[in-house]
Amino acid sequence: MQQIGRLLLILGILLAAVGLLLSLGIGTKWIGRLPGDIRIEKENVRFYFPITTCLLGSLLLSAILWLLRR
Repeated sequence: MQQIGRLLLILGILLAAVGLLLSLGIGTKWIGRLPGDIRIEKENVRFYFPITTCLLGSLLLSAILWLLRR
């Protein structure tokens, strides 16, 4: 039970830090605008799929969870 509490505390701190950075405008310039993100804009249609951003986020989250399990 103590490990779950520690995990929740760490995740809460990380979430608060990310929220603070995004509210200050830090990181909003490159999130979703990486090379490899798909963006199609025509007259009446806009399609956007941030595949590279999703892969980077998944890699970062996997690394954090791997470090927490050690």
